[in-house]
Amino acid sequence: MSQQNLSERWERHTATPLTVGALLFLVAYAVPIIRPGLPPSVTTITSNIILWVWVGFGVDYVARFILAKDKWYFFTHNIVDLLSVALPILRPLRLLRLVALLSVLNRIGTGTLRGRVVTYAAGGTALLVFVGALAVTEAERGAPGAGITTFLDGLWWALVTLTTVGYGDEAPVTHTGRLIAVALMLGGIALLGIVTATLSSYLVEHVSEQKQKDDEDDQNELLAKLAELQAGQAAQLQQTEALAAELAKLQASDAKVA
Repeated sequence: MSQQNLSERWERHTATPLTVGALLFLVAYAVPIIRPGLPPSVTTITSNIILWVWVGFGVDYVARFILAKDKWYFFTHNIVDLLSVALPILRPLRLLRLVALLSVLNRIGTGTLRGRVVTYAAGGTALLVFVGALAVTEAERGAPGAGITTFLDGLWWALVTLTTVGYGDEAPVTHTGRLIAVALMLGGIALLGIVTATLSSYLVEHVSEQKQKDDEDDQNELLAKLAELQAGQAAQLQQTEALAAELAKLQASDAKVA
C-alpha cells in the first residue's frame, strides 16, 4: 500500500475520534470557566481530559507528518493543526477543519466550494465567539479593575468585538485579554471578507449563468427561425419543380399537336 493511501486511511479513520476529542476538549475547557468553584475532583477530570485530547492531537499531527509524501507541503498547509498542538488556547480550532469536511451541506445539495466556505465561516464565527468568551473570561477574572468577570460578560464582549462594533462598555485590562481582543477583531474582519467574497462570487456566477441562458435562448430562437425559412424554401422549390413538370408536359403536348 502506497504512502498516500496510508495517509488517506489514517485521516479517514481518525476523523470521528478527533471530532469527539475536540468536543470533549471544549466541554472540559468551558465547564470550569462557566461554573467556577467546582469541586477539585471535577477540575481534575477536566484537566485530564484536556491533557489526553492534547496528546491525541499531537499523535495525529506526528502520524500525518510521517505519512505525508511531501513533508514541507504538509507543514506549510497545516499551520493551524500545528498551533492547535503547540498553543493550548488554539486546540479547539482543529474542529474547524473537521466541520468543513462534514457532509451536512452535501445532503442538502450545497456540496460546492462556496458551500464549504459558508460552512467554514459559520462554524468559525460560532467557535471564535465561544472560545473567545471563554478565553477572555479566564484571563480577566480576578484581575484588578476587570469588568469581565462572568461568562455572560465575556460572551457579550466577544460578540461586539468580533463584529468590530466595540461599544466599550466592557474592555479587557490584562495583556492576555488584549491579545485575545486583537485576535477576535482580526477574525471578524477575515470572516466579513469571506462572506463578502462568497456573496460576490454568487452574484457573478448567477449573472453569468443568466446571461448564458439568455444567449442560449436567443440562439435557439434564431435556429428555429432558420429552420422555418429552410422549410419554406424547400416547399417553394417543390412547387417550382411541380410547375416546371406541368410546363414540360404542356410543351410536349403542343409539340404533338403541331
